Amino acid sequence: MKVTVFGTGYVGLTQAVCLAQVGHSVLCMDVDAARVATLNEGHCPIFEPGLAPLLANNLACGRLRFTTDASEAANYARLQFIAVGTPPQADGSADLKHVFAVVDSILQHADGPKVIVNKSTVPVGTVHRIKAHIAQAVADTHRFQVISNPEFLKEGSAVDDCMRPERIIIGGAEPAEVELLRELYLPFSRNREKLMVMDARSAELTKYAANCMLATKISFINEIANLAEHLGADIEMVRRGIGSDPRIGYDFIYAGCGFGGSCFPKDLQALRRSAEAEGFEPQLLRAVESVNERQKGRLFSKIQRHYPGGLRGKVFALWGLSFKPNTNDIREASSRVLLEALWAAGARVQAHDPQAMDEIQRHYGARCDLRLVPCKEDALRGADALVIVTEWQDYRVLDLDKVLQQLADRVVFDGRNLFEPEHMAAAGLTYYGIGRGQAQPACLY
Repeated sequence: MKVTVFGTGYVGLTQAVCLAQVGHSVLCMDVDAARVATLNEGHCPIFEPGLAPLLANNLACGRLRFTTDASEAANYARLQFIAVGTPPQADGSADLKHVFAVVDSILQHADGPKVIVNKSTVPVGTVHRIKAHIAQAVADTHRFQVISNPEFLKEGSAVDDCMRPERIIIGGAEPAEVELLRELYLPFSRNREKLMVMDARSAELTKYAANCMLATKISFINEIANLAEHLGADIEMVRRGIGSDPRIGYDFIYAGCGFGGSCFPKDLQALRRSAEAEGFEPQLLRAVESVNERQKGRLFSKIQRHYPGGLRGKVFALWGLSFKPNTNDIREASSRVLLEALWAAGARVQAHDPQAMDEIQRHYGARCDLRLVPCKEDALRGADALVIVTEWQDYRVLDLDKVLQQLADRVVFDGRNLFEPEHMAAAGLTYYGIGRGQAQPACLY
């Protein structure tokens, strides 16, 4: 089956590559000529595990191409997927200009019937807005069907999520279009029926509700972690206790220094703004946002308390810059909040990340108070303390002898609870986790 995908961000690119991988012919369109040229050369512009080899394979097999030609894209296939960004506007609401730009491009160039399938994360009612827009723009509206097909990809495991989806939601489709998409997605649903058909508004809300539910779990465990510190409890013990309840489960209940990325913060804001526009006060969504913003400052608060004399002149080794492991995405990352707070306090940072250092360099430029190093061990040299922000697998093994030798103050601030406080204290380190109190070497008691 032929498919057109508009957008080469992580959603559009992953969708295009995975559809090609199962045998469909895919043309992916983007207005960024440099990005399209890079992709056609087989170079993957984003880090997503498993994506680069699949991109190269499907380019070589001729099942996947990239173009900047809007007319070619609109006329390549009946199925036209929209997978462009919907960034937050100043008030937090989703900016749909890219979505409607794609719709207008399809309307302008289409030479036959098209099924417009929206995968972009959009406010509830967007499919109906697109239909109204089409009705005003063209006379023969029957040529264009508009469907919601939200994505549920996780950065860092997007390829696996696309190839082995838990559910495929189709919103607002007529029976003929449902069957068309069923055929398209059949290779991803061989072991069981994964297609869920519903109205467009419900499909759009399902996407937001899923992300906001996961964000709520994270903010909840972070709130309990902060309470645990006041009450003298250990959040890791609490996590194991509540996670054993199958109604709760272990996913997304790891205490830490807050969530970031391109989805959770943006989607929380967008759903909150949609609710407020309808005169509904989303109290829980506001609380989830508030807890997360506060949580991003927890590491810096612990650092400040440890150094009551101030941070000017201090050097911090920082492990982890991306908002989560297995991505180079630094959007809304907790590391940025910490970096800016440390710099404002007069401290310097020696940072390492397996994938995100180029993004940090692009975002902040050259700075005398930031040094990006190729190995995690390099960050320790000449540093006073170690701060762990992202739970990359590379950081889960700590050479305690090297840490003791390199860190002048022998203190570790662990924003992801990678290590056991008693082990760190026994090794001679002062250790701060999230919701685990403070552990000090025995000689300091």
